Amino acid sequence: MADIHVEEFYKDAAIALVQLYGAFPRRINVFVEDIAGPDEPDEFGLHSKRHMACFGALLWLAEEGLIRYVDTIRQEALDQAVLTREAFIRLSSPAPQTLVHALGQLQAGSSDTLPPSVQEDLSTHIHLIRTALKSGHSGRISQAMQATFFADRPVH
Repeated sequence: MADIHVEEFYKDAAIALVQLYGAFPRRINVFVEDIAGPDEPDEFGLHSKRHMACFGALLWLAEEGLIRYVDTIRQEALDQAVLTREAFIRLSSPAPQTLVHALGQLQAGSSDTLPPSVQEDLSTHIHLIRTALKSGHSGRISQAMQATFFADRPVH
């Protein structure tokens, strides 16, 4: 079992990537509160560790070249964020079939009944992430995010 902060990181990153993919190529504001839930700063104006961990996950995604943004809005949000080319290609690309089947995306025999274009859509990294988030199962979210992070980098 992974450390709880790593599982929260995977979930935060997954939610942010799904939001940005859904808006692509538009730039949007990504609010920490929409990902990690409401947070009330303490009497000194400091956010909770959970809030700051989520904010840190967003910054990490940018540092690793998966998202770009114009500025931060205090420690509340990323202003005008968008997926990078690399992230868009990675999220749109097919995930390994073993993982697709392991996470229950394609049921046995369904490949015979679904059109190839639908099969392709159901096997992308973004679909795996969305499905894992819907399940709410932290292990599935972690698996989907690890597969996305460790996928072969696109050729430039």
